[in-house]
Amino acid sequence: MTGPRTGAVTPDLTIGVVGPHDLVERVMLMGHGPTPVPSRLVAAAYRDEQEAADKVMRLGSGVDVCLFASPVPYDFARKAGVLTMPATYVPLNGAALQGALLRAALDERFDPAKVSIDVLARGEVEEAYGEIGLAVDQVHLREEVAGPGTLAAFHERLWRRGVTSVALTCVHATAERMELAGVPTLRIRPTGAAIRSALQTAALLGAHHRLEESQLVVVLVDVPTLRESPRRVTPRYWREELKLALHRVLLQEAHRMNAAVWPLDDHSYLVTATRGSVASGTEGFRTPPFVERVREELGLAVEVGIGMGRTAQEAEAHARAALARSQTSQRSQGFALDRDGRALVPAPRIPSRGAPPVKPKGLEILARLADRLGDQVEAGAPLIVDAENAGKMLGVTSRTARRLLRTLVEEGLAWPLPPNRTPQPGRPRQLYRLIVEKLGPAKTGS
Repeated sequence: MTGPRTGAVTPDLTIGVVGPHDLVERVMLMGHGPTPVPSRLVAAAYRDEQEAADKVMRLGSGVDVCLFASPVPYDFARKAGVLTMPATYVPLNGAALQGALLRAALDERFDPAKVSIDVLARGEVEEAYGEIGLAVDQVHLREEVAGPGTLAAFHERLWRRGVTSVALTCVHATAERMELAGVPTLRIRPTGAAIRSALQTAALLGAHHRLEESQLVVVLVDVPTLRESPRRVTPRYWREELKLALHRVLLQEAHRMNAAVWPLDDHSYLVTATRGSVASGTEGFRTPPFVERVREELGLAVEVGIGMGRTAQEAEAHARAALARSQTSQRSQGFALDRDGRALVPAPRIPSRGAPPVKPKGLEILARLADRLGDQVEAGAPLIVDAENAGKMLGVTSRTARRLLRTLVEEGLAWPLPPNRTPQPGRPRQLYRLIVEKLGPAKTGS
């Protein structure tokens, strides 16, 4: 495509061209004409339309937009679910079909009124025939996209029965099969005007995608434990140590998304990034960021809201609205709102039947641990445990004990201390301070 103009600030777009070799070559040659934005073309040619999905996967994130040489490979790629970028195709209706009909009319062996056509929609065929004054009574059509063999069998059956004079196909591999079988065949090829128009559409789609990917995104991370635990039962030193450990984890995760992190207050953080970087780190806004990493390393539950907007203020407002949703719902989806305030990934519907899962009774767990640590309780010393010794006291595995301790944290009955890092290899030991003050005077001895 044309190179960037002098003084242009828009970076080059990359357009992947997918189709049979002859059409890809034609698109590449025509791509040297003017386009709305500077861009370059990458060829991804195939021998069979069913290879289209594999070609798209090979292009991967190296292209901003895919341009298919016809609607056939586009349909195969769409059904395979590999279109993770914007995509369009060169249409084969209208002038392309009329061009094939003209070639049929110029050959005395063929009757353009007695043909079989694949892939194109009935409305498109009727419109093209109506514009040149031909009836469609003897036109046989298969609208559904299928494999080359299936389409070739459709055309060949009609021709051998004598009800058609020629087959018009949109599929390169189908044309090759019918020619080998001796069936008169004409390919419906895109016009030059259609290719130029499709190139412009692809360039505009790619430019829009670039702008959308660079859109500002605000992520709010809230820590219920820091928000809800009374200061009188959580010494300031422990709070500050935990906040430092949490900030470190958030910075590490944000670095992977090319994001920046700022503390907002004692219990929440603001993260700024671009839509593209956040989308890649959240499986397309299906998995909330930070949650699993913080839970794994610090044993903390965090709540996340993501917002986008036309301004930074609007993006933050949407992030707060998304955070409010996550705080009032047990569902992990629907935590991100677009610039119009709509959920990017709709939350799944909750089945109407069935009772909600019963949560472990945190106070009972805390009381059992306090009973086993009675001497320390009477001495007024802080009760600190880890998953291993808590499991021994409760008669459960360390894995189950770790889950129960996290439950205590979520209910404000325990306080996770910064990980105890030792020279030995392996996972650092996570300590928890039990807040026995929540059990009342009978247990605390006060």
